Order: sequence, then C-alpha cells, then structure tokens
Amino acid sequence: MSLTYGTLKTSKEQGVASCPLTAWREGLAAGDLSAEFLAFGALDRMDRLEGTLNAIVHRDREATLAIARAADQRLARGERGPMLGIPIVLKDNLNWKGAPVSNGSRIMGGYRAPYNATVVQRLLDAGAVPVAKANMDEFALGSSGEYSAFGPTRNPWDLLRVPGGSSSGSVVAVAAGYAPFALGSDTGGSVRLPGSFCNITALRPTYGVLSRYGVTAMASSLDQVGPVAGSAAALAAGFSILAGVDPLDSTSIGLPHASRLAELRPATLKGLRIGLPREYFTEGVSPGVLGVLRTALAALEGQGAELVEVSLPHTPYAIDTYYLINTSEVSSNLARYDGVRYGDRKPSDTLPAMIADTRDAGFGPEAKRRILLGAFCLSKGYYDAFYLKALKTRTLISRDFQEAFRQVDILATPVCPNPAFLLGDKTTDPLAMYLTDIFTVTPSLAALPALSVPAGFSDRMPVGLQLIGPPLADVQLLEVAHAFQQLTGHHLQTPPIL
Repeated sequence: MSLTYGTLKTSKEQGVASCPLTAWREGLAAGDLSAEFLAFGALDRMDRLEGTLNAIVHRDREATLAIARAADQRLARGERGPMLGIPIVLKDNLNWKGAPVSNGSRIMGGYRAPYNATVVQRLLDAGAVPVAKANMDEFALGSSGEYSAFGPTRNPWDLLRVPGGSSSGSVVAVAAGYAPFALGSDTGGSVRLPGSFCNITALRPTYGVLSRYGVTAMASSLDQVGPVAGSAAALAAGFSILAGVDPLDSTSIGLPHASRLAELRPATLKGLRIGLPREYFTEGVSPGVLGVLRTALAALEGQGAELVEVSLPHTPYAIDTYYLINTSEVSSNLARYDGVRYGDRKPSDTLPAMIADTRDAGFGPEAKRRILLGAFCLSKGYYDAFYLKALKTRTLISRDFQEAFRQVDILATPVCPNPAFLLGDKTTDPLAMYLTDIFTVTPSLAALPALSVPAGFSDRMPVGLQLIGPPLADVQLLEVAHAFQQLTGHHLQTPPIL
C-alpha cells in the first residue's frame, strides 16, 4: 500500500517513529516512498516535538530537501543502497559543510564547517539525508544532556528526566522518530548512556574503526564516533557505510567481516560464552536494573549461551583513571579556543585579558571544571603523580580485559547503575555525575567495542544491557544484539510522548 504524507504525519503504525529502516528501504526501492517524503515527515515531526524535547540545534530545510531530491533521482535511476534516501541526524561536533558546528557551546560563535567530516561524507555519498544537527553536552563533556549552552535535552520517556549524554540530541532524535539512524560520539559512554536511558541501540566501536577526521577533538585517545539506531540491524546498515580506513585519520583501521553488516544476521547463541564481571554486579546497582539484566541474560542462556563469571580486578580504579586522562586531554584540546585561533573573541585592552574574557564568557561550568583539573594534572610536579600514573593504570585495565577474553567470547554488564535520573539531580554534585559512567569508561580505556542494547524497563524507564567485545569484534556484538532483539521486543517500545 502506498503511503501518503498525511498518513505519515498521523499514523503511529506507519509514521516516522515506528517504521524500521529496513521497511523504509524497501518502500523506497518499490517506489511507495520517496526520500523527499521521508525528509518532509522528519521535519514535520521536529516542528511538533522540538518545543518539548530540545534535541535539535540546527535545521536547514532547503538543504535537506535538496539532498533528498538528489537521492530520489538516484533511486529513479535504479540505484540501491543501505542508506540511500534515509533521513539521519548528526551530533553537533561533526562537520557538515556549511552548517554551524556549535559543540553545544557559546564559544563557537556561529562557526560553520568548511568541509565534511569523513563519516558525514561517507553517508552523503551513500545517499543518506541529514535532517538536523543534534544538541549535546558542551564539547561532549557530560553524562546527562544538561550541559549545553542551548539548554538541556529531555527524555521522551519522562520529560522530567535526563536523556543521558553527551550525545543526548542524537539518541533522543532516534527515540522521537526524527530519523531511524543518527551519529553521536562516545568518549566514556556518550552514546551508550543515552541509549540505555532512551531505549535505543548504541555502539561505541573499536577505537580507530570510524574516522575522527572532521570531528571536534575532546579527549583524543578516547573519542570515537558512535552510531545509534532503533535496532541492531538498522545500526549495522549505517555502520556498513562508515567503517574502514581513512587516509585523513592516521589512527583509523579496517574492520574485519564488515561485509556482514549491510544485511545483518543474528548470531548463533548456542555455545556463546558470555562473561559476567563480578565487579559490575554489585550492591551499587539498583534492584530494578539487576532484575532487568537477570531476565535478559536468562533469555540468552535459554538459547544455549553459557554464562561465566569473570573478574576485572582493576575496575575500582577506572573512574579515577578515566577522569585524569580525560581532563588532561580536554585541557590540551580546548586550549585552541582562545579568541586568537578559534573562539568568539571578546575584545579587551590586552592579549591576556582578551583570552581570559573569551574563555570565561564562552565556556560553561563543566568545561571550565575539566580544563582546570586537566591543567593541574599536567602541571610541573604533578604530571608523574597523576597523568603518568593514570596511563599505567589504563594498561592494567586493558590487561584485565585481555585475560577475561581468554575465558569468554563477550562480556555482558549494566550500562549504568540506575535508569535515567531527574533533571538537576546531579548537576550540583560532579562526583555523583561522573559515577554514572562507572560501567562505560572501562571499555573506552581499553579501546574495545561496546554496545548498549534495550533490555527492558524498571519503573517504566528503559534499561540497557552493555555488551563488550575484544578488539575488532564489532560485527559479532551487533549479531549477538540482533539475536537478542529477535528474542525480545523491548527495542520496539516507543516513548509515551509519541
């Protein structure tokens, strides 16, 4: 049956929120849908919901529709592809040529991207249609989505709760049905936390699998582009376009078995050894989250997976290690925003005063906090005691994972000790905010792939299951997630705002 634009706007069964990427792709190939039609639907949904959610910071209607019409011309010529004609959303630390790049900060002062990030260019070449730039914690420095100069993004499952951060807008855009696929970034959990809080599938790839060229640097040894989607299969479709070596990024590497992504098949669970780190299933995890995870793991075990207890003994040092490295690299990377090279300059009588005034006016409180902490860690007399010691501990954490993967194929853990918390609940307590990352920073430190998969609900709020794999096991993680999502229907649930 052919859809009409009115049907797309009014029917939850056939609208943007519930129509999976694969069904849209089939509709585009059959001529029942057009890329322009889908782009109109996405823009219309944003018009109706953005006053409530605040997930988007930039839209260019004419640019989006022009790209969509070009995609329709390619479809009319018989071209096909996993993302051709599909609407996407981009986190606002990714360069989209000609569009603003705010990084959720006042200091950017209307700066516009002079070129496309490699990941954006690859999606454009594949015919994907960007419909918006997404809100984010300032310079990706946050776990809740509350540290943006444009105001907090809200969780569509409960408007009084945080969506998670820092890729808050990207994940909420998918949860709210603006697009079936989005790009965020993940440094210490920035797509996985909001994925868990908003019932979305979110991947932090193996470090280097996705190019960082054209992505604003925050903590360079930790940053990765993070794709998000409504399901593992939809995520894999976009990931298949993105993965691969980029000559513009010397840290980029190839991904084995990437050919299996475009048409993802579920993994065979029988005989799969799933490790459960004892340090992650502790009294600090809420009973509701533990209950959801026990049920999810029982479903995997019921299909023949073997659950094996393992240990990651240096986990208690992970938060300290992560934030010493993170703040040090943040301090270095954000030094360029001084009003001389980059940044919205604030005029003053002297150069030092101009730099101080520019940075004071432009950066928010969390950015300032991390810059100061990082500058201290790197200062003379403290480098060895803090930053160098953190690098050594990072090595020990990586070795813990290496030992665990000698015993099991993948690991399964909570994403966060609790479901989404109330807006404002942790903004006055930075340590409490940082502890929300306690289960997501360890794979980041070890440069491992990690995936947040919708696993169920606690008190009507989504809860994610984190799957962690050895280096370059990204495809296997997605195949396991796909198998899990065929057993369960959690990822198909839509938030009440829809």
